Amino acid sequence: MQEIKAIIADDEDQLRSYLKSRLSDVWADLVICGEAKNGQEALELIDEYHPHIAFLDIRMPGLSGIEVAKRIADSCRVVFITAYDQYAVEAFENEAIDYILKPVTRER
Repeated sequence: MQEIKAIIADDEDQLRSYLKSRLSDVWADLVICGEAKNGQEALELIDEYHPHIAFLDIRMPGLSGIEVAKRIADSCRVVFITAYDQYAVEAFENEAIDYILKPVTRER
């Protein structure tokens, strides 16, 4: 069975840790191969690890999650994790497979 790899990009350390913990609880086989605190770091991790999924915050320093999604089109799936619901349409226009509002719950 092929392992599923993912990265998490969020500018808040606690939120990255929380999301990693929640994902581990509900998807034990998912491998988090890297964590980024901004959009540029997210791009570097995607280039290095070629993850299947990128969990991206919308508002990050440098490049936003939307900008990252545009640059990685077709290289991996994107799930946006954000506190802002007003970006949902744009997120789905950029091939997001999900849009999760913070705070992230176990059900989502």
